[in-house]
Amino acid sequence: MSNVIEMKEITKIFPGVVANDKVNFSLEKGEIHVLLGENGAGKTTLMNILYGLYQPTSGEIFVNGEKSAIKSPTTAIKLGIGMVHQHFMLVQPFTIAENIVLGNEPAKAGGLRIDMKTAVDNVQKISDEFGLAVDPNIKIQDISVGMQQRVEILKALYRGAEVLILDEPTAVLTPQEIDELGDILKNLTKEGKSIILITHKLKEVMSMSDRITVIRRGVVVETLKTSDTDADSLAELMVGRKVKLTSDRTEKQAGSVILSVKNLKVKDSRKLDAIKDVSFEVKAGEILAIAGVDGNGQRELVEALNGLRKIESGEVMISGIDTTHFHTKDINEIGVGHIPEDRQKRGLVMDYTLAENMILGYHKKEPFSKNGIMNYPEVHKHGKKLIAEFDIRTPSENVLAKSLSGGNQQKVIIAREFYIDPQLLIAAQPTRGLDVGSIEFVHKRLLEQRENNKAVLLISLELDEVLGLADRIAVIYQGKIVGVLDAKDATERKLGIMMAGGQLEEGVKPS
Repeated sequence: MSNVIEMKEITKIFPGVVANDKVNFSLEKGEIHVLLGENGAGKTTLMNILYGLYQPTSGEIFVNGEKSAIKSPTTAIKLGIGMVHQHFMLVQPFTIAENIVLGNEPAKAGGLRIDMKTAVDNVQKISDEFGLAVDPNIKIQDISVGMQQRVEILKALYRGAEVLILDEPTAVLTPQEIDELGDILKNLTKEGKSIILITHKLKEVMSMSDRITVIRRGVVVETLKTSDTDADSLAELMVGRKVKLTSDRTEKQAGSVILSVKNLKVKDSRKLDAIKDVSFEVKAGEILAIAGVDGNGQRELVEALNGLRKIESGEVMISGIDTTHFHTKDINEIGVGHIPEDRQKRGLVMDYTLAENMILGYHKKEPFSKNGIMNYPEVHKHGKKLIAEFDIRTPSENVLAKSLSGGNQQKVIIAREFYIDPQLLIAAQPTRGLDVGSIEFVHKRLLEQRENNKAVLLISLELDEVLGLADRIAVIYQGKIVGVLDAKDATERKLGIMMAGGQLEEGVKPS
């Protein structure tokens, strides 16, 4: 096969960091090529260079055999390169057709008015040609996340893309939508398109790709055919050591109820109902997972349980104490740990040192302070201890939190929350954006909490994570718990149906 893209000896240096170090990468016509690597390995940087968002420090790019200087995304689009970003860039009140032609609208005679009929016809034609099955007249706000992703792909195709770059395309999809995306991508390659996927999900790498390039610390480790490898080998190439991809969760009898939620109602920031009459409980020695597509009330639920959002009605009991209207500080005091979904906004003060971040929440207590005066020798001693215990990769405890990788930032939060030995740990998206090595670490720690007879409420978009860790799984849809499954009865298919609002015939207990 001929190469449609060749990137030769690409180096990208940011102040103090070599993000890409003499990287060679090629994309063949009609293939799906995955870029795989740990957080900070340089995958997205390399693709941002190909799309014109960054300029390489050195190296050359060839498009269809011709050397090309890709100075901007506009240049990339003219060369037939399109990029679908992880966070969709769609105008919610606009229709699908309006979003797709935005900035490139067909005009009526005279050029003063948009010819929407032609726009709709063009979008429908491209949708039919590539089997994307979208209705151009529906508004974005009325379609599923999976359909929104199809719209993003259509936007690139409408602009003539022959090469598609997809950055973490399955992050917010149900299992059924992931399967549908795989079929769509394979259909696109049959039509002659060439696709680059940036992802860390090994199962999807194995099912979707033709070739894989593994990058570690800015350097290409290996490029190989998917048919010549397996998930375990890829994980080892990514991290540089053997990684355990499955969790060792043993059967365990749950104890007394630690968290009891009854008829909870919570509003979102727009004063609309986000949590609607939700009830569930979590016992000592168990992990209850809340599964669902992002945006179905998970954030509001976690904030309400942690005292960060007002509870309109209902009751929350933690260890027999009514915490319905407690402040966050009081909830922490009774033994509740919280791993927030956004580690940088909610979990860390980015301009504080690691040692300072590791005492947040108990910084006013001895031995870290007395009478409002910080005891910094004890703060540093504590920081060093946790850095060693939780294998945080950092030169010292004096490094600022913002200088660490995402995985190490997450370890800082976990170290801090585990130090208080919480009776209840609320873990929201604890492995979001982490690589397989960091995921392995987080999973091990969550299971340790369970083994130590603590209660864990896990909120996750990752079904592999939910199925691997949870004892019971509650599925949330449009602010309601639509069913609870024992882990032994749960499958991706069952959970996917429930996450999309469907009902199972049997085996599901209503909340």
